[in-house]
Amino acid sequence: MNVINEMHLRFLSKSTNEGFARSVISAFVLELDPTISELADIKTAVSEAVTNSIVHGYRRGSGMIYIDAKITDSRKVIIKIRDKGVGIADISQAMQPLFTTAPEEERAGLGFAVMQSFMDEVKVSSKPDKGTTVTLSKQIVALR
Repeated sequence: MNVINEMHLRFLSKSTNEGFARSVISAFVLELDPTISELADIKTAVSEAVTNSIVHGYRRGSGMIYIDAKITDSRKVIIKIRDKGVGIADISQAMQPLFTTAPEEERAGLGFAVMQSFMDEVKVSSKPDKGTTVTLSKQIVALR
């Protein structure tokens, strides 16, 4: 698996930057000519991961969010969204549908479930007080 393109991005943990992240990832993935459905899946998963960093990682405070994305020669997209926020004490609990650390904001606790439903693979690594990294992978169907 060889990387044929990659990009690195960082931005402040502001809610307005969630749309920015979606747009940048969309533009980056377009070289693979994904279907509308594939592109929507990727955009939605990235949106959820970035929102998690803003709402839960930085608890609406200020910090940087980092996105590293790669495209491989096998048409696989790999996207890492990372923050240096509060981290996740129990990843398996956090990935359970309906679990949220922000009930006062009426959060549904479905972010990881949404990511998993739209991507082929979702990996989460985290350390309390060090931050969280979410890695999203999706195979783009080959052109016919």
